[in-house]
Amino acid sequence: MELPRALAMYKGLPRSIYVLFLSRIVNTMGAFVRPFLAIFLTTNMGINESLAGFIVTLAIIVYVPGSMLGGFLADRVGRKNVFIYFFGAAALCFIPCAFLGNSMLIPMFLILSAFFNSAAEPANSSMVADLTNPSNRKAAFSLLYLGINIGFSIGPLIAGFLYNSYIELIFIGDALTTFISIFLVYRYVEESRPDLSCIDIDDESDERPETGSIFKIIKARPFLISAAVISILLSFVMSQMGFALPLYTNEVFGIARGPSLFGGLMSVNGIIVVMMTVFLISLTKALKPIQNMAISAILYAVGYGMLYFVRAYELFIVSTVIWTMGEILMATNWGVYIANHTPMSHRGRFNAVINTMGGTGHAISPLLIGVYIEKYTIFNLWPMLFVVAITCSILYILLNNIEKRRKT
Repeated sequence: MELPRALAMYKGLPRSIYVLFLSRIVNTMGAFVRPFLAIFLTTNMGINESLAGFIVTLAIIVYVPGSMLGGFLADRVGRKNVFIYFFGAAALCFIPCAFLGNSMLIPMFLILSAFFNSAAEPANSSMVADLTNPSNRKAAFSLLYLGINIGFSIGPLIAGFLYNSYIELIFIGDALTTFISIFLVYRYVEESRPDLSCIDIDDESDERPETGSIFKIIKARPFLISAAVISILLSFVMSQMGFALPLYTNEVFGIARGPSLFGGLMSVNGIIVVMMTVFLISLTKALKPIQNMAISAILYAVGYGMLYFVRAYELFIVSTVIWTMGEILMATNWGVYIANHTPMSHRGRFNAVINTMGGTGHAISPLLIGVYIEKYTIFNLWPMLFVVAITCSILYILLNNIEKRRKT
């Protein structure tokens, strides 16, 4: 498929989506702190691994209250203001870190920044849902996902240079690019919170406005709850990119070569995301989001499952290409599925609750997988992940069939 033809799906999107695309490139291009956080805490600050792990865990835990607060305010106050103020507060927390040396105040600011950042996320996702409709939503989410990965493909290279010689600029640069990103949204993106009194929408649509508590409305959407539960299971598999895969690379190739070879796999992951997102989304645009999520689970099953049988690094690269395509499909369709099943009156809160559920799998996966590895060895992990991923694919297909029967 020719590139111009594949890019055609991005034509005609709202101007604000293109601004958000540029904003995300700028922001992730300057995401210097997160990739080097563990190294900074242990090497530069001299914190032991267990305390560093505890700090990183706290930064993950605060996602829950931050997201809930941000989701509630996004529905009540407005998406744009919540995004600007909380995202700006997250950036401000980085600035003192550049001047505090080895002070233990730095971890406090980093955790606080994670809280503010998580509070901005539901507003960000809701903004995209507000600005799109079911016909162009998949293209919009995939474009923004592409923007994130374009930025991340450049940011760590800059951060790696700054880390050794200009460590203070890690924090200042991250804050500066965040402020530029915020300015783009402030200047060129209109407030997107819908005026519910003027909405004329099909009564059968899941996007119709609702009244009542968030939990009552979520309970009335069993398909969304079911998909979120399945996503918790699949996140166990997806999380192994950053946990079991580097350990397995060390196990197969030795500790001397393992880290550099794993770094090579992560480079392959980034290259495939940037090169293949447009083509893969174009090829699957006729499918429903949940059907693409089922395909994503199959790709993860094959990509990780084959690691049980292979030992050649070239085949590790093949594995990475396969599961990366699964990552692309999941990342670009999950947000669309949520938006299509969320009342516009509660988008901020729905994004907070549903994504927190999905994040639960990522949060507890290292602990549970670590126990599994100790008991059954890391070599036997991959067949188990294959079974879990295939099960998720089957469940997504069943859920799609049930949902289809409900609408006929």
